[in-house]
Amino acid sequence: MNNRTILIAMHHADKIGWRTIQLILGLFPDLSETLALQASDWQARGLTPSRAEALAQALRLAAQEPMQKLLERYERLGIGMLTRFDEEYPDLLKETAQPPWVLYYRGDVRLLNQPCIAVVGTRTPTVYGRKTAEHISEALSTAGVCVVSGLARGIDSAAHAGALKADGGTIAVLGCSIEQVYPPENKPLYDMIASNGLLLSEYPLNTKPHPGLFPQRNRIIAGLSLGVLVVEAALQSGSLITADQALEESRDVFAIPGPINSPKSQGALALIKQGAKLVCSVQDILEEYPYRIPGSHSANSNSIRQNAPQLSPDEKIVVDLLLDQPMSVDELLARTQFNFGHLHSVLLNLLLTKRVEQLPGSIYAIN
Repeated sequence: MNNRTILIAMHHADKIGWRTIQLILGLFPDLSETLALQASDWQARGLTPSRAEALAQALRLAAQEPMQKLLERYERLGIGMLTRFDEEYPDLLKETAQPPWVLYYRGDVRLLNQPCIAVVGTRTPTVYGRKTAEHISEALSTAGVCVVSGLARGIDSAAHAGALKADGGTIAVLGCSIEQVYPPENKPLYDMIASNGLLLSEYPLNTKPHPGLFPQRNRIIAGLSLGVLVVEAALQSGSLITADQALEESRDVFAIPGPINSPKSQGALALIKQGAKLVCSVQDILEEYPYRIPGSHSANSNSIRQNAPQLSPDEKIVVDLLLDQPMSVDELLARTQFNFGHLHSVLLNLLLTKRVEQLPGSIYAIN
């Protein structure tokens, strides 16, 4: 019985958490020495009676049929496992304060050792935030960067969708076990990531989504990544927890500026005040890693932005209005006080330069 299998058995034991496993490995670098220990032996080493009994039970079963059936079930479901004993375990994550003992995955596990940037933000983004997350994630992926996020509604979903448009790949770190799809409406995106990216979790089978699991999930998002980009976030936001965890692990923090009167921009603006790097284009991120990211010199969306025609004052008025939400022609007429002919001309120019897009019902939105 090798260390890897015994570690997986312990990881499935009730009441046996990260710190307990750390204690056990400190006492027994060769985990095979633990197989003969009884609950009383574990109590003598500092475990509570309930933990001691759970651990002894898990170790008794480690070499028996139930464990073999469990491993076969993972195989049938197409779920792989990485432990701290495996060479493929991601180097950056290994350097963090509390790296997971076991990672469960579906998809291309090689992405774990690609240069990664996390893209996170609110679950209820503005059109501006959603479009920005999608565009910058696509640009990162084009540059060979793997985009890491949490498969949540909003910015996370936009980041994964953008990354899938190019070849850098994307990793979705789940706040539940791999076979669970949360939120349910992200099932198509979940399937695309399983086929073209990587689904990742530290939670064993049958772990349901729970609010307490998501902050733990966020430390993995930050730990896998060279830096964390916050697109839109309120002041009280899980995305800021991820940014804080990135700082604790000496990773970079980036933020997208937004309208100063938008509640969804306050978290990113606060990060910028505190020293996060303001990001206007993907090159603002790539230039921080000239030797870590192969495409950092070639994938320069900033050059596209620089070559694009500058907005006229009236075009800027319309774009500023659309930053927070799409608007109809009637709403734009009322807000801008332009006459219809002039507004039509301004919108046409913005459509031609792909600054805005027209949605059904003569609704206009940032492109």
